[in-house]
Amino acid sequence: MLNQRLSQKMLQKLSPQQIQLMKLLQVPTANLEQRIKEELEANPALDEGTADHDDQFEYESDGEEFSSADELDDFNQEDTPVSEEDSFDVSDYIKEDTDYDYRTEGDDFSNEDDKKTIPFAVQSSFHEILEEQLQMLDLDEREFSIAEHLVGSIDDDGYIRRELDAIVDDLSFTSNIQTDERELEKFLKIIQKFDPPGVAARTLQECLLIQLERIEKPDLTTELAKKILKNYFDAFTKKHYDKLLRALNVDEKELKLAIDEILRLNPKPGGAILTTNVNHQSIIPDFTIVNENNKLEVLLNSRNAPDLRISDSFREMLTAYSRNKNRDKKQKEAVLFIKQKIDSAKWFIDAIKQRQNTLLVTMEAILLHQEEYFKSGDETKMRPMILKDIAEKTGLDISTVSRVANSKYVQTEFGTYQLKSFFSESLQTDSGEEVSTREVKKILEDLIEAEDKSKPLSDEALTDILKEKGYNIARRTVAKYREQSNIPVARLRKEL
Repeated sequence: MLNQRLSQKMLQKLSPQQIQLMKLLQVPTANLEQRIKEELEANPALDEGTADHDDQFEYESDGEEFSSADELDDFNQEDTPVSEEDSFDVSDYIKEDTDYDYRTEGDDFSNEDDKKTIPFAVQSSFHEILEEQLQMLDLDEREFSIAEHLVGSIDDDGYIRRELDAIVDDLSFTSNIQTDERELEKFLKIIQKFDPPGVAARTLQECLLIQLERIEKPDLTTELAKKILKNYFDAFTKKHYDKLLRALNVDEKELKLAIDEILRLNPKPGGAILTTNVNHQSIIPDFTIVNENNKLEVLLNSRNAPDLRISDSFREMLTAYSRNKNRDKKQKEAVLFIKQKIDSAKWFIDAIKQRQNTLLVTMEAILLHQEEYFKSGDETKMRPMILKDIAEKTGLDISTVSRVANSKYVQTEFGTYQLKSFFSESLQTDSGEEVSTREVKKILEDLIEAEDKSKPLSDEALTDILKEKGYNIARRTVAKYREQSNIPVARLRKEL
């Protein structure tokens, strides 16, 4: 049985302006210029550049300003239905509205040279260099096709990671060339003589051996290094030095020289040649913190936020419309379109202003919270800080603070850092004091850096040292912090 009933609900909906602001907050300074260009292209009512305030766009009709009442009269003369959207005051749009001229409220702390296009060196790519060497070989058409296919199978690191039987199938299906793995091995050995040394290897072990074989005048150390790679590669990678000393019957000095020679080799020969297709994007800081006489100041980068204003031509069109007494339906439709575009431009300018204000308020709160760190650069001075702390200081929502912290960078006298790197959980010491987990990680890194590399500290030993310093944490937590800092286990940190 169907029935109808009325019910009241309270729903929270985001306005288009709020959605636009949230999206703009997430855009870093490096991408803001492109976002503004997109808006300028999409909205002809939005203009770039400073408005000429000598020109006055305030017009009157017969001594009186054009009013919404006049609009209604004109619409009613043609029996045109009047909507709420039609009955707007044109005078509100044709005045020189200085409130909607926008100049970035920040400091352009970038140099003029930085604004110029970064030149890129013109050079051949890694694969082009290999193909140039391939052209120098005396090969017939079939042989060249096989060798060219092998070169094409080399990845950016310089390795052939595909199985040879798969390449045999590829040549059969794509080029109608019948071959076998034995013939491919022959061409592979030829390509492995190309520069850079180690190219076209299938494994790291083969790559390193190829480079040792290319040494023109090998000595005893080189021969020992070859022997280690050929027969004891697994023990070498796991740093089982005691096992190597016994198996090779050498002393520590000889083994160290051989290992040092291996470590000087290039594990990624393809990376030795910079390719022109790599996108090198420099970090543009959103903020700069300046320390003048121990007084910190936040500067907001305005480099990618040009002056924005409402287009003069759109105001002029509305002026002409306000003066015209014989308005037809097409003119009214056109003026409604103009109104919508001007409203959209005002929304965008307001969103840019709000974005800059939100960024500045958030960064100032972070500066206030981490003042000791920004003055000294000492990570042990970093205080625990979560999104909620900054949200409470600024009165902003946690999600807004998160959007500001994400993809934003701040330049300090100690380096350029991502904002989110200043956020960390708290840890309680034996004395009851709350410290940042960043502080513990820094102490952990310092301990590992200062350790005896012949006898590196285990996680258990590191835990005991931290407990002596008053940081009561578990061994698994030490292991987690070590992994987050990309520090290997003790066995892999061992050196002779």
